[in-house]
Amino acid sequence: MRLIFLGSPAFAVPPLEALVAAGHTVAAVITQPDRPAGRDRRLTPPPVKLAAQRLGLPVLQPSTLRDPAVVAQLADLRPEVGIVAAYGEILRKQVLAIPPLGYLNVHPSLLPRHRGPTPVAGAILAGDHETGVSIMLLDQGMDSGPVLARSVVPLPPDARAGPLTDALFRLGARLLVESLAAYAAGTLTPQPQDHSRATVTRLLKKEDGQIDWSLPAVQIERMTRAYDPWPGAYTHWRGQPLRILSAAVRPDPAQEAAPGTLLGRGSQGGPLVATGQGALELLELQPAGKRPMPGADWLNGLQGATGRFGAE
Repeated sequence: MRLIFLGSPAFAVPPLEALVAAGHTVAAVITQPDRPAGRDRRLTPPPVKLAAQRLGLPVLQPSTLRDPAVVAQLADLRPEVGIVAAYGEILRKQVLAIPPLGYLNVHPSLLPRHRGPTPVAGAILAGDHETGVSIMLLDQGMDSGPVLARSVVPLPPDARAGPLTDALFRLGARLLVESLAAYAAGTLTPQPQDHSRATVTRLLKKEDGQIDWSLPAVQIERMTRAYDPWPGAYTHWRGQPLRILSAAVRPDPAQEAAPGTLLGRGSQGGPLVATGQGALELLELQPAGKRPMPGADWLNGLQGATGRFGAE
């Protein structure tokens, strides 16, 4: 089939590669503009652009799809279908109307659960026991279109957002190729979502990663995994920022202490911290300007093993 592909981050690359491997004609890859990144703020292309160039595919990088000239440019490509994988902009009706077969979207959740921009983090934070990927037809809503196919996988209790997102998009790449062929042949009927069961995630901000120690220990532990690699779960110790990379929930401490209080050592030697419910052992952390280290090593180097996390 003749198609256009819209995507930007690294985890959108496997669906693009799968479509090319399946023999489809990619008329153009539409991705976000190059943007400053890193400490030196060097202009950096999106990973999908690099993949498209490697595959010999034409690339378009409009600043917005609302520009009538851009809409006309896409229409001139005459795609039969569009594919979307984490592009970074909601498609308006003028763009949605271009391909006769519409747009198939790879979404890393079991729709209608966890619609929106951060579905993997949403599943981890919610403590879901399973997750998966959905292939859906785009409409003008937020991930509200009918579903063509879903693949369900267990959500391990130690899953982290970064690796899980990569795994789900690789699974989605295979499901996309299968679904596209069946949909084009008319043998796959889109199924409407049950909107009454929908949950919606939101775009994460840096401050979302700041730990509120009055939360239950189980919720803080989920944060360390849901916010990996960004924005990260972090706190402060004696006025200095401290990133918490991994942690483990421990039983309620015998002594009563204010949330954030350092209680001593946990069963693996890391700092044991009081929370709003239960205690949390910090297994791996990263002080500002230093490399990640085991919690036990950090505690060994502490000058006076008393204090409270969270105070700036």
